[in-house]
Amino acid sequence: MSVLAGKHIVLGITGSIAAYKAAVLARLLIKEGAEVQVVMTPAGKEFITPLTLSTLTQKPVISEFFSRRDGSWNSHVELGCWADAMIIAPCTAASIGKMAHGIADNMLVTTYLSMKAPVFIAPAMDLDMYAHASTQANLSLLRSYGNHIIEPETGFLASGLEGKGRMEEPEKIVEAVSAFFSSQIDLLKKKILITAGPTYEYIDPVRFIGNLSTGKMGFAIARECAERGAQVTLVAGPVNQTINHPNVHRIDVTSAAEMFNAATSEFVNSQVAILSAAVADFTPTVIADQKIKRKGCMDLHLEPTKDIAAALGSVKRTDQRLIGFALETTNEREHAKDKLERKNFDFIVLNSLRDKGAGFGYDTNKITIIDKESATDYPLKSKQSVAKDIVDRLVKIISIFLILIIPFKTNAVAQELNANVVLNSAKVPSAEDGLITQLEDDIRTFLNTTPF
Repeated sequence: MSVLAGKHIVLGITGSIAAYKAAVLARLLIKEGAEVQVVMTPAGKEFITPLTLSTLTQKPVISEFFSRRDGSWNSHVELGCWADAMIIAPCTAASIGKMAHGIADNMLVTTYLSMKAPVFIAPAMDLDMYAHASTQANLSLLRSYGNHIIEPETGFLASGLEGKGRMEEPEKIVEAVSAFFSSQIDLLKKKILITAGPTYEYIDPVRFIGNLSTGKMGFAIARECAERGAQVTLVAGPVNQTINHPNVHRIDVTSAAEMFNAATSEFVNSQVAILSAAVADFTPTVIADQKIKRKGCMDLHLEPTKDIAAALGSVKRTDQRLIGFALETTNEREHAKDKLERKNFDFIVLNSLRDKGAGFGYDTNKITIIDKESATDYPLKSKQSVAKDIVDRLVKIISIFLILIIPFKTNAVAQELNANVVLNSAKVPSAEDGLITQLEDDIRTFLNTTPF
């Protein structure tokens, strides 16, 4: 069965000569089992008729906000909630500019701005328009929003010139969208523990020690993992975030002690733990039974909370992965690398409060992913896009285990339990050297410590 079977797809068509290809694209999507709703710009109707497209899709084509004069209207919000994906093909330079800057003056752009599903954009224009700095800047903006750009081909163009700007063929677009949905189950049945939000350490019944964490990042990661097939246990501190997904089991806690108990209990049966919560480092030694009255100075005695990351890192099995977070204000990389080693993380996600738009409360984030061998910087993005980057990195280190039978060979067998392991990294070209080294160490430890 096709991965597109049963999917709801909004097909956006703009005013390009390549609009004729949209009929083929719609037909291919329907052949794969998708349900297609066409949304066109007014200019798009000059290149291909709504009648052709509605005949292919068995749905009326949407182009105007108001279809009749009786008060009825087309809801871009409903389309955004209905769709599993939006494909805009062809997408002109004008539409790219409007989408990048939120100029919602037609039904297609308003639908795009309301879209909750992934968006795929297939540009189509003359080579000079495509190469222009403004077009490239707009495409970069759209990528930073989390959109998927399907690069145009190089070939003969409507202008008679030859160069890059020709819309990708419909078959290739369907392949790209299918590949995306195939990747969405790359965590199928994986059990993942995620901690999110702050903890509150109560001083008395009405006051507490806390921090500014909103839980947005942790909830975005939970949603990303769930959508990719994982069974997620989300241990959430006191936040206003909501998540509604059948793959997410939420456990609400308040204090660091409650989060510690939930995390250590759930980790035993998890293959991955992602510790994004901002857990308090200290808690009051005594909690007053009644509200403390203001009577001059007050001495507040604190003691360290139990270290969740250190506890999980100390019992982590070779078949488990542990991901940490570090929010720093100075010497960021040094502190993050130190924490990576001390807590036995597989990699750590670094935030710096010195980066504008990153950290607590924002809808955006700017991260660096650090492992034992390397550090990778990412630009400022929406937290949902950042969640995808983090989970992509997680999938990369998990997927190596799935191909062990092919790429690894042992140089020695259990002579005095001193086996050595060398991975054939050529079989896994996408893996980074640090990941290969870590995996060799893990397998070597397993072979030399496990009785057969």
